[in-house]
Amino acid sequence: MPELFGRTYPASDLLRHVGRLDQVAGVRLVTLGDGVERGVRVLEFRTGTGFVFDVVVDRAFDIGRCEHAGRSLAWSSSVGFAGPWYYEPEGLGFLRNWGGGLLATCGLDHALFMAEDTAEQYHYPAKPTEQFGLHGRVSNRPARLTGYGERWEGDDCVLWAEGEVLQASVFGEHLLLRRRIEARVGESSLRIHDEVENAGFDRTSHMLLYHINVGFPVAAEGAQVLVPARRVAPRGDHPVEGYTTLDAPAAGFVEQVFEHENAAEPDGSVPVAVVNRGLGLGAYEIYRRDQLPFHFMWRMLGEGTYVVGIEPCTNRTAGRLDARTRGELIELGPGEKRSYDLELGALVGAAEIDTFAARVAALTG
Repeated sequence: MPELFGRTYPASDLLRHVGRLDQVAGVRLVTLGDGVERGVRVLEFRTGTGFVFDVVVDRAFDIGRCEHAGRSLAWSSSVGFAGPWYYEPEGLGFLRNWGGGLLATCGLDHALFMAEDTAEQYHYPAKPTEQFGLHGRVSNRPARLTGYGERWEGDDCVLWAEGEVLQASVFGEHLLLRRRIEARVGESSLRIHDEVENAGFDRTSHMLLYHINVGFPVAAEGAQVLVPARRVAPRGDHPVEGYTTLDAPAAGFVEQVFEHENAAEPDGSVPVAVVNRGLGLGAYEIYRRDQLPFHFMWRMLGEGTYVVGIEPCTNRTAGRLDARTRGELIELGPGEKRSYDLELGALVGAAEIDTFAARVAALTG
């Protein structure tokens, strides 16, 4: 049953105290109304604990704003949560329309850096190859909102939303992402279940990256990244020493990327977090290594762009062509599906941070 305001409430007791549930928790559909965000649909979730997050319906059902008690867990870029109609697919155009947020989904047929690859599977002589921009197209595709609301399971209340995101082309891919997001009243976390289906008739490549972005005030000087890495490799000439401890924003900072080989718990779960012990607040993710075998840390500690990415992925940072060479590039046959599960949430107070830290340490001790 929900724990709210220092005590637990059975459903019958909680509902006696309010005219409707959204007095304390709920899901509300709104449309943003100004600037580049004008016309973007958002589902606002409130779990009653101070945990609040936005599902950006028109940006692949991704997670935008995320806060606990008014303190942000997520990074927001200078761009804002612009409508997908401003998307520039070529090259690095992704960066011109990327609002950040707690979660940006990268895929569905391509993620990571730009590449040119064969398109012969689509049987169109005018398109022998395909040009792929940074992180693919899906995060700039609007979802079809199939439902949202609240569901009581005995004395527990689940807030939920479902949407479908189609990435398709004539003489190209036809991939469908079905996403369900749930959060329980009285808890400070959310769970995502994704299913990616090749809804077309030709074999199609599939890559997926969860770009999870933790920002200030969780990310701040002295904050730490907790990751059960058995092996760490920098993608560049930057050092590994001390990389999990954050520095203050620095002028002219050049991004750093580290690739992890992470240990998993017996059920396949991998816990990762960014924690600020001085603030008593952290942001965490739990993903499944059998679904997402690779993991990266994006360490971008610049002025204005001050963010730590903790990013599970289907592929290595080397990207698409490397994956094809290694035989690791996933191809989905007609009607074939892949499922993914992800939990995101807040760690509130020293006890929750210490418990999570011990969970991570148990995998590497």
